[in-house]
Amino acid sequence: MSGVWVFNKGVFRLVENPGTDSTSGQQSSTRRKVLIYTPTNEVIACYNLLDEKLSALGWERYYSNPDLLQYHKRSSVDLISLPKDFTKFSSVHMFDIVVKNQNSFEVRDM
Repeated sequence: MSGVWVFNKGVFRLVENPGTDSTSGQQSSTRRKVLIYTPTNEVIACYNLLDEKLSALGWERYYSNPDLLQYHKRSSVDLISLPKDFTKFSSVHMFDIVVKNQNSFEVRDM
């Protein structure tokens, strides 16, 4: 027995196929998100490329935490914290970068 427990209108129920719409039985499309550097329309596919773009925008790398990649901008109180492993780089991290660099990045569905 596998699935996801869902709480709805005061009732817990087990949803066996969480990607399936219960009314139509169709699989919902879950698209992968990618971070785009908008001035050049480049997909950020690795941390080296992201580091290059953030450095050009005035972000400085912190090396204090070995488990995270952290960037700080001297002109603000903002801090960008990313997982060390790029495979764990999620849409939450992407949107954090977009919010702090609105004219330079965007998140798109692939």
